[in-house]
Amino acid sequence: MSGQKINSHFWKNKKVFVTGHTGFKGSWLCIFLKFLGAKVTGYALKPKTNPSLFKLAKIDKIIEKSIYADIRNYKKLNKEIKKSKANIIIHLAAQPLVRYSYIEPKETFETNILGSLNILESVRKINTIKSTVIITTDKVYDISKNKVFKETDTLGGLDPYSSSKVSCEYLFSCYINSFFKNNTKQRLATVRAGNVIGGGDYSKDRLIPDIMLNIKRRNKIILRNPSSTRPWQYVLEPLSGYLMLAEKLFKNEKKIQNLKQNWNFGPELSNCKSTNYIAKFFSKHLKVKIKVEKVKSKIFKPETNFLRLNNLKAKKFLNWYPKWSLQKSLLKILKWNHLIKTKNARDICENQIKEFLSKN
Repeated sequence: MSGQKINSHFWKNKKVFVTGHTGFKGSWLCIFLKFLGAKVTGYALKPKTNPSLFKLAKIDKIIEKSIYADIRNYKKLNKEIKKSKANIIIHLAAQPLVRYSYIEPKETFETNILGSLNILESVRKINTIKSTVIITTDKVYDISKNKVFKETDTLGGLDPYSSSKVSCEYLFSCYINSFFKNNTKQRLATVRAGNVIGGGDYSKDRLIPDIMLNIKRRNKIILRNPSSTRPWQYVLEPLSGYLMLAEKLFKNEKKIQNLKQNWNFGPELSNCKSTNYIAKFFSKHLKVKIKVEKVKSKIFKPETNFLRLNNLKAKKFLNWYPKWSLQKSLLKILKWNHLIKTKNARDICENQIKEFLSKN
């Protein structure tokens, strides 16, 4: 597969407002945008993990401005978007963890729904915003059905996190129909990626960071559901899709004008493997014995065994294609974790971006 056709000329000096820029995906996105020559303003709470990719890569030093504030604060958000003079918004800020959503459902709903509402309302009132990409999740679908989900499939929302993101999708549809339907100068979309993995992820309750931490501490690897199959993809895969879509929205390209603006950016089905497969991969390559222990929780409801995304729409209309196999992605994580011992985090990320965009 040839390299992703991201137009670096388009992104040069573009003013982009990124919410959630202190998180794992947000930090990678800032590095990616800076690599392409964009001018980024970030808006988010301070990093929640230590270490964090945001701090390791010194993201605040490479972007135009880093604002530490709550996405639920509409007045502050609206003010900062105006000050940034951005033409593009990529909305990543969220409470992203399923398990945490059972512990703090109110916070989850407020952050995810009100945050998205504040973005939509800001875009409605600031007509200089030409392109807006709102990130939701692959978990918006009705996971009671064992199938490969396409964008038009029924939405679900059985847990607080998924439900909050489904609500964002309905909120988005409401705003499109009510305020943006005949607006050719402002284009918006929601995007749904798979289970995003990559170097620099230190998040709690995520499979690979948990595995790496437990290996380091010589602890057991505890899997909630070893047989659960997920659409694993390296972080650069969906980010490249978001950027390609944002450009087409900005240009209001005819090819996508009449489409519903909900997009899957999932991996090929060959990347859909069990959590047990991931654990065994690291066991083999790190040459450590892993004792996998399945646990049942009285608090958290069981998750679906199968979750896979149909990516044909993005292939057909955006010419976006997944590039890295699951094995290559996992090897890139191992390499990232090895290099971070002696190298600069931003340099490691930029080198992986260069490789990802290459034709090989």
